[in-house]
Order: sequence, then structure tokens, then C-alpha cells
Amino acid sequence: MTTIATITAIIGILTIAVTYGTDTFAALAITPAGRASKEASVADFMGNIHRYADRRMPVPGVIALLATLATAILGTTLITHISAAVALLVLILWMVLYTRIAAPINRALTAAAADGTVPADTRAMQQRWDSIIVVRAVLQGVALLGMVLALIALR
Repeated sequence: MTTIATITAIIGILTIAVTYGTDTFAALAITPAGRASKEASVADFMGNIHRYADRRMPVPGVIALLATLATAILGTTLITHISAAVALLVLILWMVLYTRIAAPINRALTAAAADGTVPADTRAMQQRWDSIIVVRAVLQGVALLGMVLALIALR
């Protein structure tokens, strides 16, 4: 059972790292670049980013959730169970923030980019999206740390 839990922990770590890296890059580079850009550029560029990301990022996200759940269940130590369970709860909280705040903005900007339009509230939408990106990155970092601790505890 330890081998399977180790494999699920490693898969969880790798897939959480994808979203952690993406959100961290967005917080450190994309957000300030967006603030310095014209609204038409923000609407077009961010709309196209979201068009691709919203289709592709669910794959590592779902795998991360499933691998984290599996690690929490299959872990062989109390620390593994607790660390993976905390990671899972944090990933669920991240998902709630994403679906309630970021996803509707992503859809609006994606539609605008596809239509070649600039919504009148582009700057406000981007500011709302930006307002949770640091929290999202921190949550992914906490989930990543939880899974690393879970993996260490399996040894």
C-alpha cells in the first residue's frame, strides 16, 4: 500500500505544481503587465489566455484532486492522512474561488476576444480576477506543501 500511496502522492505533487506555477506566474508577471496594458490589449490577450487555459488546465486540476484524495485514503501514517486531507481541502477551497470569481470573468474575456470586442468593464473584470490570484497561488502552495509532507511521512 505504501508504494501506491507514494505514486499517488508524486502524481499529486506534479499536477498541483502545474497550477501552482501557473497561478504564481500570473501573480508575479501577468497581473502587473495587465495593469500596465491598454484595455483592448487586456481584453484580447487575457481572453485568449483563458480560452486555452480553461480548456487545458482542468486536466492537471482533476488529476491533482484525485491523486490527493487517493493519498489521503491510502496513506500509511497519520501525518500522511492529515497532510493529504489538508491539501485536498485547500484544493477544494481554490476550486470554489476559481469557479465563483475567476471562471465567469474568464468566460466574458474569452467571448470578447473571440468577438474582437472590448467590454466596457474590462479593467474592472481584470481587477476582480487579479484580486484573488495571490490567494490562489498561496492555496496551491499550501496544497503542494501538504502533499510533500504526506510523501515524506510515507518514508
